[in-house]
Amino acid sequence: METRTALVTGAAQGLGQEFAVALAGRGYRVAGIDLVPQPETGERVLDYLELIADVTDEEQIGHALEQVIDRFGTLHVLVNNAGVYPESAFEDITPEEWRRVMRVNLEAPFLLTRAVLPYLRAAGWGRIVNIVSAAVLTAPPTMVAYVSSKAGLIGFTRSLASALGPSGITANAIAPSMVRTATAERTVGADGGFEHVRSQQAVPRTQEPSDLVSTLLYVVDEGSDFLTGQTLNVAGGSAYL
Repeated sequence: METRTALVTGAAQGLGQEFAVALAGRGYRVAGIDLVPQPETGERVLDYLELIADVTDEEQIGHALEQVIDRFGTLHVLVNNAGVYPESAFEDITPEEWRRVMRVNLEAPFLLTRAVLPYLRAAGWGRIVNIVSAAVLTAPPTMVAYVSSKAGLIGFTRSLASALGPSGITANAIAPSMVRTATAERTVGADGGFEHVRSQQAVPRTQEPSDLVSTLLYVVDEGSDFLTGQTLNVAGGSAYL
């Protein structure tokens, strides 16, 4: 079987880093995109391709993909993990902040998917995985822009699945709870955020990046050809589909 190649966005730390490591552990060749260098990820992944680029910039995406193809020759899996999650009262959201959240959380997955699609079609097999959020189901009042962007990404995933199924390409979404990452600890998890989320879960502990790995590997597995257009809620029972 051909060695698969995966591209993970937001790969410098947190979920993106864990996803890159897990995919490499399953034999994937892995490239990661982030705004910053990714030395920790590179130390954990053999033959890792570090790409420093802005996922909202179409030109930078194109240049990054050229590097992937130059190194690995092909591409099979895209994990749209990069995202922002500002928290504020609805009245305090400016149009500029709204557009920034939509650009990173919704437009960037569109741009990346559009850019990688020719390579997935050429390979005759592909997996697109969008990281959304259980917040779409719990609807916290201080995250209106974030929830809206992730709800849009779920809709994108579903329509994409319908469009790409005939080409042997699946599209699915994974919806975590509040995951313990360095960024979350500085922002939404601070000042009791993690405790509040834990109190709403059936599983009474804070979610770790490693809790999402088995779901990602299931979604991209060779045997998951019949799984597409789905949102897998991996959120400790904070909400039920």
